[in-house]
Amino acid sequence: MKKDSSMASRWLKDPLVSFDPENGAVVDGGLVVAGGRIVERVARGATPSRAFDDVLDVSDLVLLPGLINTHHHFYQTLTRAYRRALDKPLFPWLQSLYPTWAGLSEEMIAVSTELACSELLLSGCTTSVDHHYVFSNALAHAIDRQAEAAAKVGLRVVLTRGSMSLGESAGGLPPDTVVQDIDTILADSERLVQGLHDPAPHAMCQVALAPCSPFSVTPELMRDTAELAARHGVLLHTHLSETEDENEFCLAQFGRRPVDHMADCHWLQDNVWFAHGIHFTDAEIERLGAAGCGVSHCPSSNMLLSSGTCRVPELRAAGVRVGIGLDGSASNDGSNMIQEVRQALLIQRLALQPEDAGSISHLDALGWATKGGAQLLNRPELGSLAVGAAADLALFSLDEPRFNSSDEPLAALVLCGAHKARHVMVGGEWRVFDEQLINGDIHELMANHRRLAEVLWAAA
Repeated sequence: MKKDSSMASRWLKDPLVSFDPENGAVVDGGLVVAGGRIVERVARGATPSRAFDDVLDVSDLVLLPGLINTHHHFYQTLTRAYRRALDKPLFPWLQSLYPTWAGLSEEMIAVSTELACSELLLSGCTTSVDHHYVFSNALAHAIDRQAEAAAKVGLRVVLTRGSMSLGESAGGLPPDTVVQDIDTILADSERLVQGLHDPAPHAMCQVALAPCSPFSVTPELMRDTAELAARHGVLLHTHLSETEDENEFCLAQFGRRPVDHMADCHWLQDNVWFAHGIHFTDAEIERLGAAGCGVSHCPSSNMLLSSGTCRVPELRAAGVRVGIGLDGSASNDGSNMIQEVRQALLIQRLALQPEDAGSISHLDALGWATKGGAQLLNRPELGSLAVGAAADLALFSLDEPRFNSSDEPLAALVLCGAHKARHVMVGGEWRVFDEQLINGDIHELMANHRRLAEVLWAAA
């Protein structure tokens, strides 16, 4: 079998079942991929109408569009289960970690990005956002290093140029050592958009602009970043309404709640998506839907930090686009996208009345992680099994004790707790095959990552 070229034409034959975000569970003859795209859907028992270079029998595997992670912090893989930050709500958790993150080097950024991207691929994720917002004098080219690391592994990425400009001395949360002035932030943001952002469909690397949060940036930076994004046609992203502490901060600092603050900063528009989006009023949800905004639902992080539960059904009913995000590896504390699908389903079920349990299913959660993510990122070519869509695919085996005697394969994948993909394809190229990364030695990467983590911890 050819595993190394997106130009090869491959027939993925007769999957056990496929998940099509438009049609739910689909039993068919699979797909033909070529040139990085899905070029044919094949009926079960039929043969492709076009020539193909090789065929892979996937009759014992579940086929999904590649999962899309809409919010993450790759650098936080260096501070997982970090003793200083355990058992704290968001604001104290951040304050315990900021001094450690201030010691990040560009090598640490590169290696943590490579490890996070590898984890994501192994879990069936083919596209990920990363929100990097910690910049010191040692991190002038942090996003550049991320782009190189993601390309090495082969993950499709949206790298966001985050920022913090409101330090402790000015009433913000982060220490002054990790904030930057507006001119520096905007100049680097423009440099990255011009140098790294590929606006074309099927792009492997795009750039979005992402001031960290209302409690760590000034209103001036929010407004200027929105103007810069509009000028270059890129997306905007930030944390919003994650905790009640944030609501109280905004009222005290700006005299308005976070959504009103975003409106004043020109952020209520359809090129914006917010992370978390938990503590909205009904009126604010309607307002976000009318503006065409999106929300990244981050269930594991929200549970671990006791932040609350995102109101996904109400958001979607109001027209808000919803995807799933893993959030930071220091608040999740992992980078496993298929597990996050299960978490999203469970926490949303928990918020329902028993008689309404059937209103949210495993198919809904899979939809948020595929088509939902594509909608947040304005990438219609992703998250789909349609002809013409990107050949970003994840195939899962049910040959484990946890799945034994399960009845419905897609339900089993989510409910029984899948945690690894058998094969993963990005843009028509295998990135994971037989549960092994194609690009890179995971054990060597882990050792290097651990070495750098220990250096970071020792310096804090």
